[in-house]
Amino acid sequence: MSVAQVFEKLEKNFNPDAAQGLDLVFQFNIEDDKNYHLIIKDGTCNLVEGEHNDPSVTLIMNSETLEGIVSGETDGMQAFMAGQLRAEGDMMLATKLGELFTLR
Repeated sequence: MSVAQVFEKLEKNFNPDAAQGLDLVFQFNIEDDKNYHLIIKDGTCNLVEGEHNDPSVTLIMNSETLEGIVSGETDGMQAFMAGQLRAEGDMMLATKLGELFTLR
């Protein structure tokens, strides 16, 4: 699965009820592929290729880690503890991804 396909799957598994009243930007810096960001605003999710100039949190990983997390094979917290995932900015927001998206 390509990184673009992984993000498309993530976007399809978005839970708009969990995003009511939120205004967040999740930047994904993929070390071996293109970067993307997700704009979560008032129950909507917009996937954009490239960098956002002021993300709420930036998640840095390789494409294999991304695919594992989105498929549910890899636990995001375990990946973080193992150094496969790094976060910059409001790291607590990274934990919201499990609420905003059905990861499996």
